[in-house]
Amino acid sequence: MGATCVVGLQWGDEAKGKIVDCLADRFDVVVRYNGGANAGHTVVWGDRTFKLSLLPTGVLKPHLKSVIANGVVVYPPKFLQEIQQIRDAGIAIGPNLLVSDHAHVIFPYHMEEERLSEQGDTSPIGTTGRGIGPCYQDKVGRVCAVRVGDLLKPEKLAERLRYIVPRKNRILAALHHGNGEPAKQFDADLLAHEYIAFGEQLRPFVTDTVHFLHQSLSGGKNILFEAAQGSLLDVDHGTYPYVTSSNSSPAGIWTGSGMPARRLDRVIGVIKAYTTRVGRGPFPTELDDGPEGIGERIRQIGREFGTVTGRPRRVGWFDAVAARHSRTLAGADELALMLLDVLSGQKELKIATGYRGPDGKVWEHFPSDPDLLAKCDPIYESLPGWRDDITGARSRSELPTAAQDYVTRIEQLLGTPVKTISVGPDRAQTMMA
Repeated sequence: MGATCVVGLQWGDEAKGKIVDCLADRFDVVVRYNGGANAGHTVVWGDRTFKLSLLPTGVLKPHLKSVIANGVVVYPPKFLQEIQQIRDAGIAIGPNLLVSDHAHVIFPYHMEEERLSEQGDTSPIGTTGRGIGPCYQDKVGRVCAVRVGDLLKPEKLAERLRYIVPRKNRILAALHHGNGEPAKQFDADLLAHEYIAFGEQLRPFVTDTVHFLHQSLSGGKNILFEAAQGSLLDVDHGTYPYVTSSNSSPAGIWTGSGMPARRLDRVIGVIKAYTTRVGRGPFPTELDDGPEGIGERIRQIGREFGTVTGRPRRVGWFDAVAARHSRTLAGADELALMLLDVLSGQKELKIATGYRGPDGKVWEHFPSDPDLLAKCDPIYESLPGWRDDITGARSRSELPTAAQDYVTRIEQLLGTPVKTISVGPDRAQTMMA
């Protein structure tokens, strides 16, 4: 089976966690290679539901090695909280969880920096406020960066923070615009004491994950890469600046884990049967049709509220132009179509097959200019809906004809086969080829 990547092809929240959970038994290692505690996923284990944001989905499988690779940014309190949540459920976590010593560390001043930046910006991005972006900024800037391996060296960490914290305090004070809560100031020695203690708790998990992954590949192990967020939020290829701070497409695997991209054998692109987005940014098919509209109906039935923040997600019709773009970007070999059951009961369904720009020009490909995208209107193709409850279907042939036609049309528009269809939250409600 080799190496497989499960990646979202929309603006995140495509239910990738369920696909990883369904596939995990076929693999030896599951790897998270980007993002941080801003990427929520809900996983059902027996009669328990877990809402995780930092730990890989595979951590619920004790036979698997779960890896938080070097491309992830780690907030130690959240890491330890999620471990305790799983242990409290009676699931063992020990040598099966590995954290890269090169992953970068989020500190409270990162969260404060993000709060102040969003508060004072006339065009806020709409981040989760978890300090992800400022931590990645420090990683690239190098001067104020701290890696997980540094937490295991008390003297070095204290020395680093005595340099970093006064600098951060000055930046935070400058970012405050006189409105709202004043900028917080931090004490280097108190932070060092707190994070040295975190380091001791993390110590059993910390290792050179690049070496581990290469050993695993050489030993014939099957590896499953789990992307966070969606490809349309990729920092290089998404709707910038309304994106995340990492490469959320398969492009992030090489830098985020150390595994060469040519070792990847299979890419599964995950899409919802409709489209959602959290935060600001262009969204051509958005259904902003009020509390009694179709958008709100889909939001309520699909429980479209952020796993991490609880914010209501923006909802719209399926956008084939955007999904085709990200499918090409990701090099997806097959598609997993999620939440198809949420569309049951709609008399008519719509799919965006093109855009019309403000000058009347028709776009059949995804514009690279986000400002232009924000001014585009979708060109819709209408398809008949279905009224049947499809949550009991266990094969594609058991779906109503209209539902089968909807799936087929998505395949045609994206030029890629749909090999997985989800019609409910339970693992049994997942049709996999």
